[in-house]
Amino acid sequence: MREPVSGHEVVKKKRDCNNLEKETAVLEKVKVIARIHTDFPTKFGIPRQSGLSDATGLVVFESEFRQPDALRGIEEYTHLWLLWGFSEVRQESGTWKATVRPPRLGGNERVGVFACRSPYRPNPIGLSCVKLERIISHEKYGMCLLVSGVDMMDQTPIYDIKPYLPYVDAHPEASGGFAHKKQTYHLEVHIPDEGMKKIPEEKRKVLMQILSQDPRPSYQNDPERVYGMGFAGVEVKFRVEGSTLYVVSVTKKQKE
Repeated sequence: MREPVSGHEVVKKKRDCNNLEKETAVLEKVKVIARIHTDFPTKFGIPRQSGLSDATGLVVFESEFRQPDALRGIEEYTHLWLLWGFSEVRQESGTWKATVRPPRLGGNERVGVFACRSPYRPNPIGLSCVKLERIISHEKYGMCLLVSGVDMMDQTPIYDIKPYLPYVDAHPEASGGFAHKKQTYHLEVHIPDEGMKKIPEEKRKVLMQILSQDPRPSYQNDPERVYGMGFAGVEVKFRVEGSTLYVVSVTKKQKE
């Protein structure tokens, strides 16, 4: 026999249902306010976290949000938070898994989805702290933001921008979990002179930073396997043997 339901419970359930509908409606109205232009044409090779390299990106606002007043005062901040979408993640709508296999743990150890920064999550939203280099007045795109320390693919959609506030956002005493234990891992990088000459001079330092952090998934450790990544208009192919990464070729990519 069903337990009787009080009038108060009925009202509460109805209110909760209405609130859920309102919250869902608000989320459906979330707009892409900008897109970031970066040197990463594909997912492979992108730094695993923001701030791990000096890679730059240009934040170009959608036409609706190209209002100079929206950026008034932003020059007073050195760093910004970008909220963005994992636009290249392929997962069925409404599906998610409680645990994932972070590449940094070798791809065979599971952790909770909310205990890592995997792109495969209930809402594929990314969060990056980037350095504001300068504001650019672009002839075609209006006011744009040049930022560094990016970890986003070219044309990644941005949903919001907020200032980084060091007095509340910085916690030097915080524990970094398994990610903190892996932060000291670096490779020695060897690039032949003829290959280095094909890389734009202003991009060489960033490429060295990215390669030294080992772009491969941790579960791949074949010294004979050659990997390829696009960066700044070139295709870089490399292999890793022990603690050394060897670039085997650098070719300029044909413009589409």
